[in-house]
Amino acid sequence: MEEKKGRYIDKFLKKADKAIQKGIKKADEVLEEAVEFGAMTAKQASKTGKELHSKAKIESEALQKRGIVKINEGLTNVKNITSNTNDDLEILKKLGKLRKDDVITEKEFQAKKKKILDRV
Repeated sequence: MEEKKGRYIDKFLKKADKAIQKGIKKADEVLEEAVEFGAMTAKQASKTGKELHSKAKIESEALQKRGIVKINEGLTNVKNITSNTNDDLEILKKLGKLRKDDVITEKEFQAKKKKILDRV
């Protein structure tokens, strides 16, 4: 009977060992899949990061170009306003001379002056 118990224990231990080995193999497979998945995820994250960086760089350059265009437009407008203001000042001087020389009346001078100043 002792011998029967011994065989039974050996058989039980072999089954337990086989189950443990099977569990270890399955755990190794799962771990390997997890590592592969992690590597794929890291590669995808790196690729996505590079794509986003590239898009951000392109967008930054586009914004800079648009900003430069807007600045140039603003400078052109300022130059035009300054130029127009200088022209208006010259016209006012000429009108003042015409008034002084009695070529135009004070009323005409004031009306022209008002129109010019309203533009400025």
